[in-house]
Amino acid sequence: MSSPAQPLAASLVQSVDWLAIAPPTLAAVVGLVVLVADLFVAEHRKALLGWTSVAGLAAATLMLLPLLDGDRSTFCLTGDATVCSYTADRFTLVIQFLVLGGALLTALLSVTALKDGRKELPEGEYWFLLLSSAAGAALLPASRDLATLIVALEVASLPAFALVGLKYGDRKSSEAALKFFLSSVTATAVSLMGISFLYASTGTLYLTQVADRIQNVDGQLHTLAQTGVVLTLVGFAFKTAAVPFHFWVPDTYVGAPLPIAAYLSVIGKAVGFSGLILVTIVALPSYAHLWGPALAVLAALTMTVGNVGALRQQATRAYSAVRLLAWSSVGQAGYLLVPIAAAAYSGDAEKSVGSTVAYALMYGAVNLGAFAVAALVGRTRPRNRVADYRGLYASNPLSALLLAFFLLCLAGLPPGVIGLFAKVTVFAAAVDAGLGWLAVIMAVNVVIALFYYLQWTTLLFRAPEGEPQKHRVPAPLTAAIALTGVLGILLSGAPQLVLRFTDTALF
Repeated sequence: MSSPAQPLAASLVQSVDWLAIAPPTLAAVVGLVVLVADLFVAEHRKALLGWTSVAGLAAATLMLLPLLDGDRSTFCLTGDATVCSYTADRFTLVIQFLVLGGALLTALLSVTALKDGRKELPEGEYWFLLLSSAAGAALLPASRDLATLIVALEVASLPAFALVGLKYGDRKSSEAALKFFLSSVTATAVSLMGISFLYASTGTLYLTQVADRIQNVDGQLHTLAQTGVVLTLVGFAFKTAAVPFHFWVPDTYVGAPLPIAAYLSVIGKAVGFSGLILVTIVALPSYAHLWGPALAVLAALTMTVGNVGALRQQATRAYSAVRLLAWSSVGQAGYLLVPIAAAAYSGDAEKSVGSTVAYALMYGAVNLGAFAVAALVGRTRPRNRVADYRGLYASNPLSALLLAFFLLCLAGLPPGVIGLFAKVTVFAAAVDAGLGWLAVIMAVNVVIALFYYLQWTTLLFRAPEGEPQKHRVPAPLTAAIALTGVLGILLSGAPQLVLRFTDTALF
C-alpha cells in the first residue's frame, strides 16, 4: 500500500521560490509582527509600530530589485512547469512597485495622521490592516490562476473596509465603510459567479489554460462561458470604480482617514486594473469582441461622469477638496480603461497595456502627492475645502508650488510633462486601435478637467483672506511630499523612462 502512495505524495510536493514571493510575504510578516508587538508596546511608544511598518514596506519594495534579472515562477503544476499560480514577470514587478511604493507613502502620511488623531485611530490595528491590504495588493499582479486572483483581491479589499471605518465614534466614517463594504461584496459575489461559470466551462482555473480551452468549449456550454465572461468583467468594473459602479467613491474618500483615501485612490485602482488586465488579456483574449466594446463604452462613461462630477464641486462646501480628488480619480479611471479596451482591437496588446501601466505610474506618484498636500492643509483646516487653499503660496510656498505641479500633471499641462506624456500615450493607443470616437471623447474630457484643475491651481497664488496661516510640516509628511515631488519632477524631465520601463515583455 505504501509504495504506490509514496510516488503520488512526492509528485504533489512543490518547491517554493522564496525570492519570487518575498515582496508580498515580507509585507504580511511585518503586519503580523506589528499586531503582536502592539500587545507589549507601552502607549507612549506606539509610534514605533508606525516606523516599523514604514521600514517593512521599504524593505518589501527593495526586495523587487533582485527580481529584475529575469522572470520567475513558483507554485507550478508538477506535470507542466509552464503553468504556474505565481509569476514575477515585468508586469508583476511594475505593479508591485506601484503598490508597495504607494503603501510606503501612505504609511508616511499615516504616521502624522495617527499622531494628530488624538487616539481616534487604534495604532496596532491600523498598521496591521494597512500592511495586510498591501500584501494582498502586491500578490494580485503575480496571480496566474483565478482562485489566487480572487483571494488576493479579497486580502487587499477586506482590511480596506475596516480602515475606512476605523475612526472611533465617527458616523461619517462608519457610513463610508458600510457603503464601500456593500459595493465590494456585491462585486466579489458577481466575480465569483462569473469565475465559477468559467471553471465549469473550461475545467481549469489557470489563466493560460482558460485562454486555450475557452476557444473550444462544447456548444452546450457556450452560453455559460459567455455569461461567465460578462459577470467577471462586471465584478472587476466595480473594483475599478467604473461608471455606473462608482457610487461609493466620493463618500468613502470623505469618510475615510485621509491617508486611506489616498491609498484607495492609487493602490485600489492598481488592484482593480491589474486584475482586469490579467482576466482580459491573459485569460480571455478570444473574447476580445465581447469585452473590447464593453470596456470602450465604460471608459467613455467613466471619464465623462468623473470629470463632470469634479467640475460641479463647490469650493466652499465642506470636504470639497477631497470630493474633487475623488471625482477626479473616477475620471482618471476612465483614461486608464482606454488602452485596455484598445488592446481588443490592436495587433499589439502588450503595447496597449503598457500605456495603462505607464499612466498608472504617473497617476500614482502625482495623486499621492496631491493627497499629501491635502493632508498638510487638513491639519489646520479640518473641513478641507478647496477655498481653504486660497493663498497657500503666501504661507507655504514650496507646498503650494508642488500642489500646483501635481494638479498640472493630472491636467496634462506643462511643466507637468509626465502627465502630458501619459495622456498622449493613452490617446495614441486609442487612435492606433481605430477607436477614433473614444479618442475624441477623451480629448473633450481633458478640456473639461483643465477647468477645475486650473481653477484650484490659480487659487493657491491668490491673496489670502486675512492673515496667512502657517502650516508646520512634520518630518514624515515632509518626506511624503518631497518623495512624490522629486519623482514627478524626475519623470517630467525624462518621461521616456516610464514607457521604456513598462514596454518590455509585460507578459
